[in-house]
Amino acid sequence: MPTPAARTMQGRLLPKLALILLAAAAGLVAIMGWHTWQLASQQRTVPARPGAAVDAQAVARRLSLAVQQPTIWSPKDEHAAAFEALHQHLQSSFPLAHATLKRQAFGRHALLYTWVGREPQAQPMALLAHQDVVPVAPGTEKDWQQPPFSGTVQDGFVWGRGAWDDKGNVMAIMEAVEMLIKAGFQPRQTVYLAFGADEEVGGEDGAHLIAQWLKQQNVRLRFAMDEGLLITQGMVPGVRKPVALIGMAEKGYLTLRLTAKGQPGHTSMPPMRSAIGMVSEAVTRVEAQQMPAHLSGLPREMFEAVAPEVQGLNRWLLSNLWLTEPLVLSQLQKSPATNAMLRTTTVATVFQAGERENVLPGVASALVNFRLLPGDSSAQVQQHVQQVLAGLDVQVTHEPQVTEASPVSRSGTPAYRLLAQTLRELQPDVVVAPGLLVGGTDSRHFADVSESIFRFSPVRASQPDLARFHGTNERIGIDNYVQMIQFYERLLRNADTL
Repeated sequence: MPTPAARTMQGRLLPKLALILLAAAAGLVAIMGWHTWQLASQQRTVPARPGAAVDAQAVARRLSLAVQQPTIWSPKDEHAAAFEALHQHLQSSFPLAHATLKRQAFGRHALLYTWVGREPQAQPMALLAHQDVVPVAPGTEKDWQQPPFSGTVQDGFVWGRGAWDDKGNVMAIMEAVEMLIKAGFQPRQTVYLAFGADEEVGGEDGAHLIAQWLKQQNVRLRFAMDEGLLITQGMVPGVRKPVALIGMAEKGYLTLRLTAKGQPGHTSMPPMRSAIGMVSEAVTRVEAQQMPAHLSGLPREMFEAVAPEVQGLNRWLLSNLWLTEPLVLSQLQKSPATNAMLRTTTVATVFQAGERENVLPGVASALVNFRLLPGDSSAQVQQHVQQVLAGLDVQVTHEPQVTEASPVSRSGTPAYRLLAQTLRELQPDVVVAPGLLVGGTDSRHFADVSESIFRFSPVRASQPDLARFHGTNERIGIDNYVQMIQFYERLLRNADTL
């Protein structure tokens, strides 16, 4: 038992310790409050300037005609006539562009336009978009408010497959170029317009061939910009303003096949472990033990860029990631959208085994798809999976299509500032931040010929709009489309001076 003297000493020390802890906590809160208060906006302050005058109804009609062509890529080229009709539509709609720019064909239907600059030594740039569209899921045609390839202009929208992805960008770029030529503008640097025709299936017959040709010509682009992230409305927690996320990188792609062999035979005398059982356990392990999440790199850069614009508790949390990172990370992992930004994702997509209910299959396999975070290689992911499955008699192999995550472009470059200034001139309320694209684009083919690659579509979108992407009732607002044209027109003008 403690002596009376020891008890007296404890009685004196405990209040002092409590005061010390209280003072430390108060100091910590004060430091965090100061960090939150002094956090300055990272947004460029630029004078607002109105966009170029655009005949909204005329540009909507031209986009409508483009949407009416079902330019679906297929191995047998069943829709060749639709691609040819789209090319004719481009030629008739933009006569000045076709008289001024050089047009080249690549592969089956890809196009490259070259707008020669007035200063040959100036470093060129490229604007990318793709002509092809995804098919309409069979049986869903009746769910469309307007027929999917009607190009209907109604209720302030152009409706149809491709209106958003990605004929909106193809046509908006061409509208902007036509306007500039009509105004007597010639860019300082050469501008390439690369319009692939098989982006939805990998881009090997379009963007890949164009990028190869540019490399053969020793072209080194200042930057290339392709479709990608958007101007999001109400999608960044705590930020009331629209947030323009510029995709500085895109995730890679890997599918692993998990295969187990078992003893085939009648189900009346099954073995202790079946092939299906082993593969099922393998899938369970792999999904439960995914690659680790990180709040670093692009995700951290994005949150640090938007933190000064955030309201309430989220501002306090994002302003003090040096302390709050574990809490923020745990919360972000609860949402599929934000979780995908933080890690290489893992999901089983195909299971192959068995033919009859009373016969044991000799082989069972499952396909597991991974979207690779920059910094995680396909070899590292496969090694991780093999370690997770250690002790389980399952073979791990990769499917043929493997794409590593892209290099990460830097946000401190003049090219990034060009995009940010253009956006904020036209839409001063927009918060511009770097981001990570979790899907794939044609831009990955340009990694060897471009110093920076940006994946961004100047389209305003809210959460409900995302379901229309590759889905039912794809459409784009006419006002939104006009803003896209104004963005490309201003971008090309600003590129002369920035």
